[in-house]
Amino acid sequence: MRRVEGYARHVKADVSPEQAIELASVDKLAEKLLAHIVATKDEIALLHIHGAPSKAIQTHFAKLLREDLGFREEVVLTPQSGLVTHARPDFFFELEEGRGIIAEVERGGTTTNNHDLKDLWKAHIAPDAHHLFLMVPQNNWKADGSPRERPFPIVARRLGAFFGDPRREIDVLSAHVFAY
Repeated sequence: MRRVEGYARHVKADVSPEQAIELASVDKLAEKLLAHIVATKDEIALLHIHGAPSKAIQTHFAKLLREDLGFREEVVLTPQSGLVTHARPDFFFELEEGRGIIAEVERGGTTTNNHDLKDLWKAHIAPDAHHLFLMVPQNNWKADGSPRERPFPIVARRLGAFFGDPRREIDVLSAHVFAY
């Protein structure tokens, strides 16, 4: 796992040379997303307040993901054989045929409703998704402006449990958690 302030990266323990090349491309996109979060932190702070609509945060990230990086929004992924699912992430980026990145923007229910684990599950069961970009709050706020919870460190730790040991690993090559 690689960690910097507001960012955690988890990768499978054993990575093939082909996967290492793919990871380098994914990491470049992750670096652009992290730089965007840092550069627009004041704008994000105005959007991420108690009672504000979650869509405002998603729209903010759409500017970079969709318009600058080429992610598509609300794409229905290929269903997993034997499972009845129509996974529809917030954003999807196709790296190549059958391989891609799911990007999800979470807010209030990140840990209280296990949205982080649902997003990881979505990446796990989708045959065309192998990477997860998960944007979560550093803090969720109470009406008085004080922090109610701190989702980022919880999510970074929880998702890390699925990486680093082949016995625990799932079918996701990398998970990147970004705090906003």
